Parts: sequence; structure tokens; C-alpha cells
Amino acid sequence: MSCTPPDPASPLADLPAPRQPSRLRQKGDRPMGTLSEVFSDSAADGAATGFVLAQLPLDGPVLWVQDRLSRREAGMPCMAGLPEGFDPIYVTVPRPVDVLWALEQGLGAAGLVGAIGEVWGDPPQLDFTASKRLALRAEAQGVPCWLMRRAATPALSAARERWRVGSLPSLPDPDDSRAPGQPLWRAELFRSRFRAPASWVARHEEERGLVLEHGIEAGREAAPGGGPEADIAAGP
Repeated sequence: MSCTPPDPASPLADLPAPRQPSRLRQKGDRPMGTLSEVFSDSAADGAATGFVLAQLPLDGPVLWVQDRLSRREAGMPCMAGLPEGFDPIYVTVPRPVDVLWALEQGLGAAGLVGAIGEVWGDPPQLDFTASKRLALRAEAQGVPCWLMRRAATPALSAARERWRVGSLPSLPDPDDSRAPGQPLWRAELFRSRFRAPASWVARHEEERGLVLEHGIEAGREAAPGGGPEADIAAGP
């Protein structure tokens, strides 16, 4: 499959470009549609998945591509456990290079509001050039693209933001002290074009999206309007 612009003489050239949802547009100096990477502490830790889903919009289809090793070691997404309104286009492919191809082609599709690619390990195909192609395609379309990396090391990449994410003990359940409550994640931003690297306690709020707070106790004692924190609307 290839994506080419219409000929200027074609009637298609007069059609307006697809309108991107408002939550995908630029926020300050940080574009909402770009390439980001998140590295998981372990294959069995679901924190990276939750962290990414907390930043994606729920008003359109999201392409989710997983290679064979990621599916075998980390499992496939449980559709019943995904956020209400989340509309994934789930694709499994045998090799990491197939993940990269599917993402690059999919990012050119009209109407897509996000893309996730799960790549296991450090395949040689995922080099700086490949990541640069994804970053440019995501930014040209204004669509956030996330690479979830497991059993991987942060080699050279064109990803605009790169995170390490792991699970923390959850907040207590307000209705049952013996049950787990809202998830908390340790989120370390170790490379970014748009802001200084730092570490936070991250959580998701339905109305605010991803909330980043400094310090473990800040996440545990979170209250509306209390403590220094940053909101990230849906996007990378």
C-alpha cells in the first residue's frame, strides 16, 4: 500500500484536509502529534500500556500493531479491559520491521487519531532512520504515535520524547480497603525536545488525562488543587 498526494489538476485536490480532533492539535510548544517511546521495566509490567492509553484520545480509531515476540511474552490486549470509547484497530505481525511498515502506512490514513507499535528487543531495523520516518509521518498528519519497547535498551532514536515507566503501589480503593485502587506509575522522562528531563508519579484522571506529580507521596495524597502537578491532554 502506498500513499501519494492527489494530482493538483484532480478534483480531489480541492477537497479540504480531514479535520483533526481538537485534542490532537499543538499544545504550547509541544506538538500533540509526534513520535514518543516508552520503555517498560519488565515484560510482565502493564504500566507502559496504561501510561500510553492514558494519553490517547477516545474520539476515533487507534491503530495498534504488535509483533510476534511482544504478543508471546507480554500478551495481546484484553479488549474488555480497555477504556470505554477506545476504538482499536488491532494488528499482529511476525517481525519488528512489519510493525514499522504498518505504522508508517497507517499514519497516512485519514481519520486515525493515534497509533501504537509494540516492538520486542532491539531489532536492527529500528534504527535512527526508521524512527525519523515515523516521527516525520506522525507530525505531518498531526497524529500521536507511540512505540512501546520491552526487553530493549534506549539506542539512538528520533523519538521526540522517551520515557521509562514502571508500576507503583496503587492508591487505596475508596470503597474497599483490601482492593487495589487507581493505578500509579513511576514515569521518568529521560529525553525530550520540549521540556527538561524529570521523574514523576503519574496517574490518569478521566477529566484531566495524564497527571504528573513530583514525589511518591504526591501521588498518594493527591487532591484537587493540591501540590505542584502537570496535566497532559491526550497526545504524546
